[in-house]
Amino acid sequence: MLTLLVLVIAVALIFDYINGFHDAANAIATVVSTGVLPVRTAVLLAAALDFTGALTGTAVAKTIAAGFADPKLVSQVVVLSALCGACFWNLFTWWFGIPSSSSHALIGSLAGAVVARGGFSAFNWGALQRKVLVPLISSPAAGFFIALSLMIALTWILRRSRAATVNRMARRAQLISSSLMAFAHGSNDAQKSMGIITLALLSFVASGDGHHLPTWMLPKHTGDQWGVPLWVVIACASAIALGTAAGGQRIIKTMGSKIIRISPIQGCVAETSGGLTILFASWLGIPVSTTHCISASIMGVGAAKRLSAVRWGVAGNIVTAWVLTVPISGAVSFGMYRLLAYLFATS
Repeated sequence: MLTLLVLVIAVALIFDYINGFHDAANAIATVVSTGVLPVRTAVLLAAALDFTGALTGTAVAKTIAAGFADPKLVSQVVVLSALCGACFWNLFTWWFGIPSSSSHALIGSLAGAVVARGGFSAFNWGALQRKVLVPLISSPAAGFFIALSLMIALTWILRRSRAATVNRMARRAQLISSSLMAFAHGSNDAQKSMGIITLALLSFVASGDGHHLPTWMLPKHTGDQWGVPLWVVIACASAIALGTAAGGQRIIKTMGSKIIRISPIQGCVAETSGGLTILFASWLGIPVSTTHCISASIMGVGAAKRLSAVRWGVAGNIVTAWVLTVPISGAVSFGMYRLLAYLFATS
């Protein structure tokens, strides 16, 4: 059982690493595509801020750890199957340059694995609706309309300014806005792996094997919630930062140039809008998709210029991936659970 827990933790950190390079584009696509920073500099800056943002709280991690399924009904094989399903979808969409949601892939995979083990009643579908499906629509909508409104307002305020002056100021401001976006990404996305490792630890304790580990490694009960161990926070923050440092140039190209041809001021507005939306969700403990938020914000700044400025065909492909993420990752993890349960039962 301890060996399986170690395997689950290792795969969770691998997922976190994949999440980092898959989502590197979220923070730096616009600042790279506008030429403000070269790719390598932008990636290293994003990695440092990803790590910092990951240390700012654990509200989202607590939602993942205990919000969707009772840890007593979750086994290590369930968690391992969920991680395999999420890793598959992340790598599949990364290979084809599709900005999909690592968050929704993980939660969809968790749902599929939990259902495979305990049936439909074992998963908290109400939490899925409140914490995933509603934010699936509301968080990108918020990013879109904040970006649209801010872009229209800035266009009016700066209407008499010289284009060269606006461009120079926007390029400097993008250093701040891209940093905000990277920090926000860490504050939300790194916590998903923190939550899944905490869920695995809670399952380990519930199975009666908690005495095999020192107390500092185990979650502590505070009030009506379980806390996330400090070592889990640091490990996940490090994994996502290393993944971000590895980059994700396929998706950087899609987000930085294929949705719209983005200018420095548009990039600044998109990053600011997306970053503020994500930070608010992190404060509420809601695991939103940072990819959805920044993609919608980029669409918003493009629509502020004119609707035809957005390549709606590319945008439509991205939205299709959004819709398919939960069911496909859930189906993959359902199958993975069946396979892994058979292998571990016969090994």
